[in-house]
Amino acid sequence: MQDKIRNFCIIAHIDHGKSTLADRMMEMTGTVTKREMKSQLLDSMDLEREKGITIKLAPVRMCYKGIHLNLIDTPGHVDFSYEVSRSLQACEGAVLVVDASQGIQAQTLANVYLAMEQDLKIIPVLNKVDLPAADVPRVSKQVINLLGCNESDIIQISAKTGQNVDQVLDAIIERIPSPKGELNSPARALIFDSYYDDYRGVILYVRLVDGQIKKGEAIHMLATNANGLALEVGYLSPTMCSDPLLDTGEIGYIITNLKTTREARVGDTVSLKKYFD
Repeated sequence: MQDKIRNFCIIAHIDHGKSTLADRMMEMTGTVTKREMKSQLLDSMDLEREKGITIKLAPVRMCYKGIHLNLIDTPGHVDFSYEVSRSLQACEGAVLVVDASQGIQAQTLANVYLAMEQDLKIIPVLNKVDLPAADVPRVSKQVINLLGCNESDIIQISAKTGQNVDQVLDAIIERIPSPKGELNSPARALIFDSYYDDYRGVILYVRLVDGQIKKGEAIHMLATNANGLALEVGYLSPTMCSDPLLDTGEIGYIITNLKTTREARVGDTVSLKKYFD
């Protein structure tokens, strides 16, 4: 099953078209219908939509050519580099989006270095190549100098019109490795985000490193020693879709009966209580 999974994120400077690319990907993979589609679909906060920036990371699962593509949409603003670093830890690859008219910016560099530290496979993408101000040769040189890649590795796209976005999806499948992990080992899941929902309690966004976590199982947090129940598990597509279990390598959510996010901190590891009894 793991060879049918690709976990990746999109990194870019603010306003280089990251959320637009995520929108096109969801549209092309049929994750959302044309009727449900609105711009910046993963930017759910009112402030994000008003200002046109991504603040909160958001995971979404797309199916393309029989492969599960798990995208974590990350913020591009300098103030949110902690959010980006959390996302990178849950991925094997990153799509680097650079505006063909503006070139590489400071935050692009910061995020690329974070991705390199995590040893992620980076796919360079030049966006907005359809604009009159686009300077593809100049910006391509910048990307080659930064990554040490070949010119043929760079994909030229227009996220707004959808031009060549299918090439990005194909490159994700071909270039990014599938997740490693032991299915038969005790369950271990990295919490890369957690928040409190007034109606459902503490919800964890996790990347399953080893083993499985099933609905209804007793869970244990390694750092805080808190115990709880996995009331529901599943994935986001982009709304919550419940599943009987989360498998090795998958990215999804766990709805718990915990009372506060202090019991399940970001960066903590979730396992099953039965291994600690």
